[in-house]
Amino acid sequence: MEKNYHVPVLLDETLTALSVKPDGTYIDLTAGGGGHSFAIASRLTTGRLIAVDQDPDAIAEAGGRLKDLPVMTVQANFSEVAGIVDKLGITAVDGILMDIGVSSHQLDTASRGFSYHESMDAPLDMRMSQNGRTAADIIAEYDEASLADIFFKYGEEKFSRSIARAIVNYRQQSPIETTMQLSDLIKESVPAAYRRSGHPARKVFQALRIEVNGELERLSEGLDAAFGCLADGGRLAVITFHSLEDRMVKRRFAAFCTGCTCPPEFPICVCGKTPAGRLILRKPVLASERELEINPRSRSAKLRCVEKI
Repeated sequence: MEKNYHVPVLLDETLTALSVKPDGTYIDLTAGGGGHSFAIASRLTTGRLIAVDQDPDAIAEAGGRLKDLPVMTVQANFSEVAGIVDKLGITAVDGILMDIGVSSHQLDTASRGFSYHESMDAPLDMRMSQNGRTAADIIAEYDEASLADIFFKYGEEKFSRSIARAIVNYRQQSPIETTMQLSDLIKESVPAAYRRSGHPARKVFQALRIEVNGELERLSEGLDAAFGCLADGGRLAVITFHSLEDRMVKRRFAAFCTGCTCPPEFPICVCGKTPAGRLILRKPVLASERELEINPRSRSAKLRCVEKI
């Protein structure tokens, strides 16, 4: 088993937010290498944990790490949680964790094609599930306007149009098939000053990864499905790593906790809606200085938690 397959972020804070009960039923919908799963399962006695991940590499790693604990592993996308719970005959769940985004292992394994660093040149892939359309397919098939929209919407890239134009012009002469081909092309498509403010390919690679994996659509589906699987008093904890994800989680949690939605001019409530949840964390929890020293990738992590009532 590979050491430090994936370093779990905000581990202690997540365990506190979930308030793990020894006899409870829990689901880690993004098991990765099993870091969070191991910590949760280690606190169980008669309870059980379902460790889910869409990446077959992660499931293999987690399965080995968790083999002596009360854990079942399932390869699936987290948006499929309702089907998983139904198939296993689970009536309600005491806690669910979603750790959104790319794992350290995926970033650090060159062949997966997630990295824009020169030392990790590889086929332009970015598929978390290792199935379906690749980033190279998107770069080859999408028109200029569609590419620009993706880079701007999912990467908040201000030079999205010039980068998209450069890609379309380049691919007319030669296909763009590797991470370094794309990274170098992006560098050439932006002003020199922009290249000095951080790696110019970062936002485009993020946008492509989100598009390849349908991350925001799956997150939206997964939040609703996971909350629906909770028992009364069950908790949903979500860790995000960029503003698009965090914004969605914040708004969805607020919706779960909102009661009457009647227009303010109505003298009495006619909708009959009552809050379905309450916030466990009023503000997102961030990594401590100590964790930042150990794991710099935790810098952008935000933890939010809601309880079903």
